[in-house]
Amino acid sequence: MKYRLLGRTGVWVSEISLGAMTFGGKDHPVYGPHGALGQSEVDRLVGTALDAGINFFDTADVYADGESEELLGRAIGDRRQDVVLATKLYAPVGPGPNDQGLTRRHVMRALEDSLRRLGTDYIDLYQIHNWDQLTPLEETLGALDDAVRMGKVRYIGCSNLAAWQVSKALGLSALHGRSQFVANQITYSLVSRDAERDLVPMAEDAGLSLTVWQPLAGGFLTGKFERGGVTTEEDSRRARNGFDFVPFDEEKGFDVVDVLRAVASRHEVSPARVALAWLLSRTAVTSVIVGARKLDQLQDNIAASGLALTEKDLAELDEVSAPPVAYPNWIQAGFSPIRIPAANQV
Repeated sequence: MKYRLLGRTGVWVSEISLGAMTFGGKDHPVYGPHGALGQSEVDRLVGTALDAGINFFDTADVYADGESEELLGRAIGDRRQDVVLATKLYAPVGPGPNDQGLTRRHVMRALEDSLRRLGTDYIDLYQIHNWDQLTPLEETLGALDDAVRMGKVRYIGCSNLAAWQVSKALGLSALHGRSQFVANQITYSLVSRDAERDLVPMAEDAGLSLTVWQPLAGGFLTGKFERGGVTTEEDSRRARNGFDFVPFDEEKGFDVVDVLRAVASRHEVSPARVALAWLLSRTAVTSVIVGARKLDQLQDNIAASGLALTEKDLAELDEVSAPPVAYPNWIQAGFSPIRIPAANQV
């Protein structure tokens, strides 16, 4: 396993991390189809991940109504010091009007609840799960900073925010001398490269880590789906859910899968492993979060850490998956060289 720095913290995290959205929720209408794994299955996955060198684990208080945190905490057990543990808050965790959001009230309550469920006295990376349109950002950042100062949180991060929202948060934190986001959790894959428009360059400029969810587009990039809706893997997340949580152009997606299969054949590995290795080739990416239900899936995903794609592989994958360049990116790229006078060019 290889390790990369978490933002500018000096903390090393595994470039493959284990997501816990498949943990728990057997009878849950939303999270049941994602996994519904019990304690023995979770113990096996977490143990395999730890033994393979994975030290970065991600969950959220909303996953299976908190059961995911409980199962993960018990599986980590006395190996807590070996783990960089991340969880998230924002989504509704109860029926009340204040059982959600990013108010100081909810941040403090959600934090205590997550600590209890995880069976720990601190969280390494505490992340806001979305943008709260009702709560002033200053209030949220103040509450998160207090959590850090109390020693209950080591670092803070965010997920599913626009580049301008992350930048605003970083600016406010710097202005008031508060803890700053060190990581941003985003969706990113060969069929979903929207992040490259703003989120990726923003992260590179700010020294912010990018951790990636849905790296296989709900199983689409495993290569087990064919045009016409046929699948060779009825137990995949995409087949079980019956819809694409992350929207993408399916026809173009199958063109990507065709190239993915060709590259995988050259290396004699699975298309999924190639898709993950492509993400790991992106310099802005710190860790790719995999969410397995079966041990063989996890082991294959872990092996992506050791797969080195060639320049030819990367060029073919980049070409078939390249998104259209959005404004103002294309006009800035076209005009930037003009600022260098011809007489000064070497």
